[in-house]
Amino acid sequence: MAQIEGKVAIITGAASGIGRACAIVLAREGACVVATDVDSKGLRDTEKLVSDAGGKIVTLTQDVTDEAVWEEVFTEATETFGTPSVLVNNAGIAIAGGITDFTLDDWRRQMAVNVDSVFLGTRAAMNAMSSGGSIINISSVAGLRGAAGASAYCTSKGAVRLFTKAAAVECAQMGTGIRVNSVHPGIIDTPIWQKSITRMTEVMDEERISALTAHSGANQMDVEAIASQSSPMGRAGRPEEVAELVLFLASDASSYISGQEHVVDGAMTAR
Repeated sequence: MAQIEGKVAIITGAASGIGRACAIVLAREGACVVATDVDSKGLRDTEKLVSDAGGKIVTLTQDVTDEAVWEEVFTEATETFGTPSVLVNNAGIAIAGGITDFTLDDWRRQMAVNVDSVFLGTRAAMNAMSSGGSIINISSVAGLRGAAGASAYCTSKGAVRLFTKAAAVECAQMGTGIRVNSVHPGIIDTPIWQKSITRMTEVMDEERISALTAHSGANQMDVEAIASQSSPMGRAGRPEEVAELVLFLASDASSYISGQEHVVDGAMTAR
């Protein structure tokens, strides 16, 4: 039997990368998936991948920083499939930049997408999940340690880690039956690397950029080169490897696990 047969899962940031992989894996294991993102084209591609594999999915365009839209997403999920019992707060952005050069607008944008959305999603899930459930917040190894040129990103992901713990304790003490956990990917081969390349060039010298980018004029990050230098396993992770952990946390197999951070980084933070 599929591991999460009949569960209804909402996944944000599902147009690509880890979010798309979560949609595919959770649908494969029997969940009815509600996939959201601001990228409509990417969502259509995710929908096709899930549908072609026989999974159940609907897609919704969502700005995760818009408070009112969260209620609409949960209402749509409930009317289409039934009461949601899984929420994967995956949507996120990475804005690189040195602290002295970072703008307040960029700082606030980073926090809005990476932190505010997790609060809004978690609150909506706590109000909607009437018979328990699992909230999975995608953080990062950047939420466990600092990195030059990524102060805002590290701060946002560290906030997700501690918010997760506080929410888990609150849910447990309220007797909601809702579990809340965070997942901390390391270097995973996803589009977020390419989206942040422009800002990364502002905080790295040319020699460092050359070592970490492909031979196409530094227009694309060579994620494998970064991973070979940073991960003891010597390779980048795959989105599916994160999604399989999300599947475990969404399933009843993790029924006594809550308030914990789960690291997927090829032993990068083990040293």
